[in-house]
This record gives sequence, C-alpha cells and structure tokens, in this order.
Amino acid sequence: MPVRIRLTRKGAKKRPFYRIVAADSEAPRDGRFLEVLGYYDPLENPAKVHIDEDSVRKWIQRGAKLSETVRSLLRKKGVRMVSSQTS
Repeated sequence: MPVRIRLTRKGAKKRPFYRIVAADSEAPRDGRFLEVLGYYDPLENPAKVHIDEDSVRKWIQRGAKLSETVRSLLRKKGVRMVSSQTS
C-alpha cells in the first residue's frame, strides 16, 4: 500500500479549504485517509498553512511520497524534509 501525502478538498462551492492528509495512493481524492497532518486555507490573505511537522516526518520515514502541491507548501513553510532513502 503506497502512501501519499496530499490534499483533500473541503469547504463549500467556490470556498475551498484543504486538509493535508496521509492516504493510500489508490484512494479517491476526498475518500478514505490514514491521518490528518494539517490544513491549507488559500482564501486567507496571506494563505494560511498549518502542518504537524513531526507527523509529516514520521510518514516520510515510513516511505510516504509527497504530492507536488504539498511539497510546494512545505517548502514555502520552511519545513526541511530528510528522506530515509538518502545514501
């Protein structure tokens, strides 16, 4: 079961709000997930991002892959990732 750290959409029509979750890569976008790792509110000015860095690191050490959007949010937030696959 490959795990991805990605966004799941919440909120009303034209009022998006996203959760950052660890989910099975084959699960639907808004479907079942393993753990909520934070949230992203793009409508705030500036956009509001809250991330549980310890949980994200834990999932990455377990082999989870980041989606491009989550990778970008983490980079903007200043979170440094250390992959367990470094040699």
